[in-house]
Amino acid sequence: MPVLRVDHHLPTVPAEHLSAAALRARLANPPAWTPELRREPQFSDRAPADAAVLMAIVDRPEPTVLLTQRTDHLSTHSGQVAFAGGKCDPEDAHPAATALREAQEEIGLDPQWVEVLGQLPTYFTGTQFHVTPVVALVDPRHQLEPNPHEVAHVFEVPLAFLMNPAHHRWHEVQFQGQTRQWLSMPYDDAGHLRFIWGATAGMLRNFYRLLSA
Repeated sequence: MPVLRVDHHLPTVPAEHLSAAALRARLANPPAWTPELRREPQFSDRAPADAAVLMAIVDRPEPTVLLTQRTDHLSTHSGQVAFAGGKCDPEDAHPAATALREAQEEIGLDPQWVEVLGQLPTYFTGTQFHVTPVVALVDPRHQLEPNPHEVAHVFEVPLAFLMNPAHHRWHEVQFQGQTRQWLSMPYDDAGHLRFIWGATAGMLRNFYRLLSA
């Protein structure tokens, strides 16, 4: 897709704002801020479904974001880069419970290694998922066991890369009679292009707005 623009003019989030302590403080007492991307044009007539994803930040000296690439045969969002997560079950007490359960089922991330910090505003996808992003710190000693039915790859992207708008590319497409603008954040993972886009990029953009507020 052609690139409309890249946000070189916006400031990057300073490195000191990306530490575990800074993230805890920001999520515990967020400033006044406005999410930039909340709702995609609807292109599905399926019934709306509540969902949650785990925006898992691995607490390394240079923090990273844990992402998955979904397998190609899944019924929704197949092959896409995504956070671990999925639909809320009736027994889930809150979005964080959904995100933790789904992360354990999808990638084998044991909740004992996860510290939930808070959540971002709900993101409404064009496929009728109402997604709550749950922000969490992950102990780097964690072990993963991806579910091969759902997850093709698990990888990490430096949080500093994602919080630098110089890596945020805007695109535009005509789809089912509607103009849709969307973001991508392509990342070169040791020669493998990880194409982060759509809802995942939108939620990361909102996280950028929170951290830069």
